[in-house]
Amino acid sequence: MTDKEALREQHYNATVVGKIMVTPNMMILRVVADEPRQEFSAGQYTTLGLLGLEPRSANSDAEYKPAPPEKLIRRAYSIASARHETREFEFFVSQVKSGQLTPRLFALEVGQRLFLGKRIVGAFNLSDAPADKDILMIATGTGITPFISFLRSHVAQRPQSRMAVVQGASHQRDLGYYSELSFLRSTFPNFYYLPTLTDADSTWSGHRMWIEEMLEAGVIEKESGVALDPQRTHVYLCGNPAMVENVSAWLEEHAGYRKHSAKQEGELFVEEF
Repeated sequence: MTDKEALREQHYNATVVGKIMVTPNMMILRVVADEPRQEFSAGQYTTLGLLGLEPRSANSDAEYKPAPPEKLIRRAYSIASARHETREFEFFVSQVKSGQLTPRLFALEVGQRLFLGKRIVGAFNLSDAPADKDILMIATGTGITPFISFLRSHVAQRPQSRMAVVQGASHQRDLGYYSELSFLRSTFPNFYYLPTLTDADSTWSGHRMWIEEMLEAGVIEKESGVALDPQRTHVYLCGNPAMVENVSAWLEEHAGYRKHSAKQEGELFVEEF
């Protein structure tokens, strides 16, 4: 056994079983753990890792800080899988071209090995949403991931609760899970999907607005029936920090929402990237 093989044997505990390139810099990665993990709450995360000796993707840039070959590079990623999936896990990953880990993740192929964290943690627990509340989920980029976990885990279990996903992107190709969310919209009468693009081409027939503009125009309430009312609806935000900051400020100022924290109960839940 070579030194590289010994290091991989020492650190790796999962295998890639699926890889879908959504765009050249966004992918859905599916891995199977050697040993099952505990059941988790939709919205939580775990870690992925690779050694510094692993190759980088062909379209990555020079590493901003070269990783030592023997170093296990680890980062946290939200889980897209349903909460009861304790062996196979799905992640939606965006490549940071000069980063240490994501270019190596993008170079992986089916059958190759990697590190998968043993613990699943996080306070962004959509599974804890009260059954009598409607749910509004607002996302950009890979921020859609915890909402996919929530829907896979709970959409069929909450027929009396209205649920809406607002997903913003520049182009349609950037809308991760577009087909699955569209399918859910056509299958569950209590689920509403409102994608919006800021730089759409002529083939796009949907919304062409910033998420903040949708709030101002009342589009979300009109099309989903989900009221921007803290007494009736819990709101979850995940994605671009500027979007999260702007939407949080709007909801607090115009709709009376309070941001939830360890020190304060609130109806607005934010996952910081």
